[in-house]
Amino acid sequence: MKIIERGLALVGLLSLCALFIYALQDAPTDENFEKKLINDYNVYALQMPEALNFAGEPMPLDNPDIYERMDRELLVNTYWQSNGLLMFKRAKKYFPIIEPILAEYGVPDDFKYLAVIESGLTNAVSPAGARGVWQIMPATGRENGLEVNKNVDERYNLEKATVVACKYLLEAKEQLGSWTLAAGSYNAGKAGISRRLKEQEVSSYYDLLLGEETGRYLFRIIALKEILSNPTHYGFNFRDKDLYSNVPTFRVEVDTAVRDFSQFAQKFNINYKILKLHNPWLREPHLNNGSRKLYQIEIPEKGYYDVVR
Repeated sequence: MKIIERGLALVGLLSLCALFIYALQDAPTDENFEKKLINDYNVYALQMPEALNFAGEPMPLDNPDIYERMDRELLVNTYWQSNGLLMFKRAKKYFPIIEPILAEYGVPDDFKYLAVIESGLTNAVSPAGARGVWQIMPATGRENGLEVNKNVDERYNLEKATVVACKYLLEAKEQLGSWTLAAGSYNAGKAGISRRLKEQEVSSYYDLLLGEETGRYLFRIIALKEILSNPTHYGFNFRDKDLYSNVPTFRVEVDTAVRDFSQFAQKFNINYKILKLHNPWLREPHLNNGSRKLYQIEIPEKGYYDVVR
């Protein structure tokens, strides 16, 4: 019996030794850590699509310069995974608002990706003074009928701002002759693009020598178009329920001043924060409205927000 017990003890000891040796082998030594790093994390060169276009106008990928610049933007935006996923999520929420307006004005659907690179589909603020999803400058907004002041700034109204963007792009297309150049002008201005075309004696965006930002501009738009149109091809995995959706709203017409939007919001069982989320163009906690202008304020339908009193 003692011989058996000693044998079992010896087997147990050998097992413990084996586990200890295995643990040491699996410990993060320099050698096996490097091996795991190489095996567990891989970055792949991307295969360039055979053909790419913007608004039906082909990109000359047979040009080595164009190929390399396009490759750069595909790589940068594919491997910036967190930002990419956010773009998919926000696109589900905001593209359904943008798309029908583009179609109504006869602007190609591809221009929704211009809004993506302008602002990341957020109400961004630029150092130069541009605001909103479409990054509209104050003068451009006012010239196209938007109210822009400290109290009300309709550049933050996505529907109205999209209309302004459409008007600008239609004029740019008429003046410059192509949708590609119209897109470039959204960054550099119609006069800026016209001047460079004349100075360099070329007629295509792809033949222009431009500064860093404008030179990358169209390539970034096309890269986002390609990636957002082919998520699994570029390694993005998500379910439809992972994406953002718009909260249904109804509109309340107001043609008087509103002294306190916190009190106004309570009438609809929401708070001031929720009111602002759905009406970011209301810039102050009150509405002046000395002219008795008719405003439409978006109110979320019941049941979507729990208001804490």
